Amino acid sequence: MTSFVGRRQELAELARLLAAARLVTVTGPGGVGKSRLALRAAARAAGAFPDGTWLVEIAPVQDRLLLGHAVLEALRLTDGTARPPLDVLTEQLAGRRMLIVLDGCEHLVDACAELADALLRALPGLRVLTTSRTTLRAPGEHLLVLAPLPVGPAGPGALPDAVQLFADRARAVLPSFEISAATADGIAQLCRRLDGIPLAVELAAGRLRALSVEQIDARLNDRFRLLTGGARAALPRHQTLRTTIGWSHELCTVQERLLWARLSVFAGSFDLEAAEYVCAGEGIEPDDLLDLVSELINKSVVLRADAPSGHRPEDGSTVGVRFRLLDTLREYGLQWLRAAGEEQRLLRRHRDWYLGVATWGEVEWFGPRQAETAERTELAHSNLRAALEFCLAEPGEEQLALLLAGTLWFYWVGCGHLGEGRHWLDRALALDPEPTEARAKALWVTGYMATLQGDLLTARPALEECRRQALDTGDDRALAYAVHRQGCAALIGDEPARAAELFEEALWHYRTIGELNSNVLMAMFELGIAYLFQGDQESGEFWLGQVRELCEEHGEQWAYAYGLYALGYSHWMDGEVRLARARARESVRLNHLFHDLLGIVLAIDLLALLETEPTGPGRPGDLREARVLQGAAHRIWQAVGKPFFGSRTFNGPYRHCEERARAGLTEQEFTEYFDRGARLDLDAAVRRALGGDGRAGGPGALPGPRPVPPAPQPSPARNS
Repeated sequence: MTSFVGRRQELAELARLLAAARLVTVTGPGGVGKSRLALRAAARAAGAFPDGTWLVEIAPVQDRLLLGHAVLEALRLTDGTARPPLDVLTEQLAGRRMLIVLDGCEHLVDACAELADALLRALPGLRVLTTSRTTLRAPGEHLLVLAPLPVGPAGPGALPDAVQLFADRARAVLPSFEISAATADGIAQLCRRLDGIPLAVELAAGRLRALSVEQIDARLNDRFRLLTGGARAALPRHQTLRTTIGWSHELCTVQERLLWARLSVFAGSFDLEAAEYVCAGEGIEPDDLLDLVSELINKSVVLRADAPSGHRPEDGSTVGVRFRLLDTLREYGLQWLRAAGEEQRLLRRHRDWYLGVATWGEVEWFGPRQAETAERTELAHSNLRAALEFCLAEPGEEQLALLLAGTLWFYWVGCGHLGEGRHWLDRALALDPEPTEARAKALWVTGYMATLQGDLLTARPALEECRRQALDTGDDRALAYAVHRQGCAALIGDEPARAAELFEEALWHYRTIGELNSNVLMAMFELGIAYLFQGDQESGEFWLGQVRELCEEHGEQWAYAYGLYALGYSHWMDGEVRLARARARESVRLNHLFHDLLGIVLAIDLLALLETEPTGPGRPGDLREARVLQGAAHRIWQAVGKPFFGSRTFNGPYRHCEERARAGLTEQEFTEYFDRGARLDLDAAVRRALGGDGRAGGPGALPGPRPVPPAPQPSPARNS
């Protein structure tokens, strides 16, 4: 009675499965559209079954002993004998070529599996298509796991399927409803919050009789009360979102329900090790957890979450299988967790685990597994946010908030999250002024990130407070980091000589306490660049050589990428353009591996300058390409902070490139090619900077780091 929206790929896959297999199950969470998809596929396949396609509604059947009778009735077969229904079915369907759709099998899954297996063995011309929140686990079963409708971009001029469904159902209650440029983002956000679950989207659209889109979105915090009022003819469990999810809950065992509730503390995806640590105990044995997770997957409560495109280590290492709950199922489980009085205990265990993830990540950042560490931390990002939010909201947890936010410096700085890192650290520092080691670390990390954003008004006081606290408390490590980052502030503040003094002092402190990690290598890089800016190439290249040797010895690549940028700058000073370009491109490639926007943009701006250099006698540089790269870099700087940190020194190569381009191009070309570059997204800008299209083996290829052995799993940090 309503339009069928989207599912083109799923229909094609289901058609392929029906052509190749005799038993196919469409499985997925409640309200995701399993029945609609199965009926659509059955209708399209009708021509292949001369004896018809037949629908059997299993939901109304509550007694497994009546299942066979229900199939007989749906197929319009009668028999007045006392024979078992299975015997009647095998006799009367013998020789027929037909498709039977068993819809809604989850509450009688064992009986449906036995019936389907028996019929398929006895009737060679029969094919069976089932829908179920739980897999049948019958011999020969092929699965199509149905995900919610897409809520992201669908291509130029096309609406995401979930948004299109909302619009279609909205017009049923408001014939004048149209999606405009002003309302499209709000509707897309609403559909995202509803997980793209078709039932939830349809119920929300029905609320347009009395509410605006904005009002519906505002009331979604109590979605189970809001999303009611489905069609009266619909099955009872499909008339409200609460009963839809409750139906799945009833199908679970007591232990499965308990695990469902405990898993609700995870935000986004999680791995098995995290689930084992956070959820086991007090009713769930650790050895049982894997089986329980598997059962929740079979019941479409937990979904397997493969890493999204672009989120895989380039060194060939694996991050393992991950899982997630749809937000709607998560919220339902959280209500049960609160009712059981377990929420706070589970949130603390969740926080402990992700503090362990951060701590282990900081250790692993210095070494050959940096790419894998960046990947693992990126996949844990949503849960790290949740752990930080818990620490900031819970009285007595402020020091752990400082510790967690400060420990993640490698992620905030090295993986392109400067703004978010500042957000968490600013909040944590405002809560607790106690002069602890955790606060000292948070202060130097804040000063470091503020410096990189060009915010010296914040950086300098934070670093000075850290230095004074370190002297007062005898914290030699904090003192080393404070002095080091004060050197960064001096360098960006156009005081390279003062910066060099501070870097030398910081390196003395680091040697005294036996510190060697990526920060120490960055101090060497920064000291080298400070000397280069003063024209002292010999001293600069000495320290850059130290960086390179230590990076190669320890397999460190993040600091190495910055060292390559500085070496490229030094080669340019010597007139070695080809070598400078090779260093700068390798710096772009490595920084792109970590999504370090600052490292990428510095190297791209250097490459723009190099494009203005002659490539040989009578072969001038490419000024147009230089402006394209400057435009691309300008766009990236907007995501980092002030261009060149607001520093005249760092801005020098850009100005030099700009002057050459302005002198050699028309005003129209000067503006046009810059604008072309500014339209490039990050990946396109990187490909352009690398001089190729990024294909393997090409000049712009993005090879990964050398393979390394698997990393051990992080140990949870326990709250003492």
